[in-house]
Amino acid sequence: MTRAFADGDQVLLIDSKKRRYLVTLAAGGEFHTHAGVIAHDDIIGAAEGSSFRSTHGSTFLAIRPTLAEFVLKMPRGAQVIYPKDLGPILMLADIFPGARVLESGVGSGALSMTLVRAGAVVTGYELREDFARRAQRNVATFLGEDALASYQVEIRDAYDGIDETDLDRVVLDLPEPWRVAKHAARAMHRGGVLVAYTPQITQVTQLRNELLGSGFGMVDTIEVLNRAWHIEGQSVRPDHRMVAHTGFLTSARLLS
Repeated sequence: MTRAFADGDQVLLIDSKKRRYLVTLAAGGEFHTHAGVIAHDDIIGAAEGSSFRSTHGSTFLAIRPTLAEFVLKMPRGAQVIYPKDLGPILMLADIFPGARVLESGVGSGALSMTLVRAGAVVTGYELREDFARRAQRNVATFLGEDALASYQVEIRDAYDGIDETDLDRVVLDLPEPWRVAKHAARAMHRGGVLVAYTPQITQVTQLRNELLGSGFGMVDTIEVLNRAWHIEGQSVRPDHRMVAHTGFLTSARLLS
């Protein structure tokens, strides 16, 4: 059964040129573009997949944003980890319902909401208070206020240490993740998984050296490339553009 849009819902409006607009519905509100205006009240109560005409006659399709779509369109103060890496991080870290996770470098909350949605209980360490507030707002906007029961952010530096103990997982998006390796080893139980996202291969090299000296093993590094295909009639070929390198994903298990 299709659930109708309600006041406060997120809606993704897509125009005829496939441009996408993320809108939070509010009774009495309006969506404005160069292509005209659509009243939020017209969308509220309608089913997902409905189409609406603006005051200038342009047509917009209304759907609920997926997590990947929300991540790309949500308010941000820091560069987000892209969806092509968020999925593999869940698998590499083996996130499961109830997993106790330390995330350091929460940024705008893209990874946070991915972890919480997968059932993890996340404690975030973030240096910037404005980033922490934005991340919490984004998590609550997409997952609902109840999700904040599984998500807290502390204004602190993981390089100085980790207070949590018996953690299942540690996930890092930091410039110098190797400085957290020994802290993570003390904070996790044996068999726990650490995953780090790093843009540069020199960061990977330094991280791996530190991990092997801190009780970790089974260390692997991958990168994920995302190439779409153009398929239109008899024209079938790879797209001219692709999302290639964004960052390296390094995973390790705490063995001793």
